[in-house]
Amino acid sequence: MFEQITIIGPGLLGASLAMKSQEAALSQRLVIGARRAQTRDTCMAQSWCDAAFCEPEAAVSESDLIVICTPIGSIVPLLKQIAPAIKPGAFVIDVGSTKRAICEAAEQISKQRFTFIGAHPMAGSEKSGLAYARPDLYEAAACILTPTEQTPEHALETIKSFWETIGTHVHVMDPESHDQTVAAISHLPHLLASALSANLGQQDSTWNQLSGPGLRDTTRIAAGDPTLWQQILLENKGPLLKALAGFENSLAEFKAALQSTDAKVIQDLLKKGKAFRDLLNHD
Repeated sequence: MFEQITIIGPGLLGASLAMKSQEAALSQRLVIGARRAQTRDTCMAQSWCDAAFCEPEAAVSESDLIVICTPIGSIVPLLKQIAPAIKPGAFVIDVGSTKRAICEAAEQISKQRFTFIGAHPMAGSEKSGLAYARPDLYEAAACILTPTEQTPEHALETIKSFWETIGTHVHVMDPESHDQTVAAISHLPHLLASALSANLGQQDSTWNQLSGPGLRDTTRIAAGDPTLWQQILLENKGPLLKALAGFENSLAEFKAALQSTDAKVIQDLLKKGKAFRDLLNHD
C-alpha cells in the first residue's frame, strides 16, 4: 500500500504494528523513530526494521504513512516538531486513546499539507514495551477512526483499508463521540480496577494469597503503566466524569437494595450485568 511507513514509538503497539505490516507486505520499507539507542539497536536487529532514527524529522521525511505510537501527552508536540519534515500528501495517524483535542490540534498543524486521521485500535495489554510486541496483537480487535469534516473521503478509505489489512474491525465516528464512548468502555473500567486494587492494598496483606481467578480477572488492567493512564484519564476528564456519575448511580442501586434486603432488585441488577457480559463473550 505504501513505499515507506514510519512508526514513531516502537513499544507494544508500535512494534506489533511494524511486525504485522511486514507480515502483510504493506510497505517496501519500514522505518522506526525512537529516542533510546538501545531501542533502535533492538529494532535494527529485527527483520521488520529497515532503518531507525533518533531524530523524528529524519524518520518521517520520506514516508507515505506515519504512525505516531507515543503516549497521548506527547502526540501534539511531536506532530508540531515533525510537521515541516513530512512530505506533502502523506498520511499521519496515531494510536492514542483520546481524540478530540488531538484531532483539533492536528488539523491546525497540518495546514492541508498532509492528512491526519485519528485512530484508536482497541488492542493492547497490561504489559508494555517492545519485548511484549507480537504480530497478532490487533487480530479481530476493533479500531476506531475519527475523521473530521475536513477529512478527504479517499484518505479515510486508504486508512480504513490499512487497518483492515492489519486485521482489525474498523468503526468510524467523530472525535467527540469517540471520547465519550471510550470513557465508558475503556477508561472507566481501568479507573474502577485501579480503585478496587488500591482499596484492597490497604487491607490485610495476606488476602492476596487467598484470591482466586475472579479477582485477578477483575483487576488485571490495574497493572497498566500509571504514568500512561494518568495522562489518559486527565485528557478525557469531562467524558470520564460523566461515565463515572452513571456508574455511581448503578452502585447506589445495589447499595440501596442491599440495605433494604430487596432480593428482587439485587437479582434484576445481577441479571442485567450478566446479560451484558454474555453479549460481550458472544461478540
